[in-house]
Amino acid sequence: MKMSSPTLIFKKAPIVSLQGQPVLLFNGQQQSLLEALEIKKVRVFSECRSGFCGACKTKVLSGSVTYFTEPLAALSADECLPCCCVPESDLNLALSPKGADTVVHTQALNARAKAVLVD
Repeated sequence: MKMSSPTLIFKKAPIVSLQGQPVLLFNGQQQSLLEALEIKKVRVFSECRSGFCGACKTKVLSGSVTYFTEPLAALSADECLPCCCVPESDLNLALSPKGADTVVHTQALNARAKAVLVD
């Protein structure tokens, strides 16, 4: 008799980027995308935080989200309300990365370190 072990499936945590610049790995520690963005000092105007007013409406350049509260504000197919959703996949938003705590690429950091050591 052959015994098989259960297969574990791990879902990769989505990477959230702003205009192509990686800002955060959404690991579910925050309740919403808005909370995660605020922790990284991304400027997102918001008011109700419940999907009602639409103040945090954000253009999605690529990727998808899942809503934990159905938004009442009108949205286009390429928009999301960060206050009541979480990333379903890697996500690229049209928000400005200016002033945000962005992710530094290891290769770029290594290249800078080598340049400093050579000089």
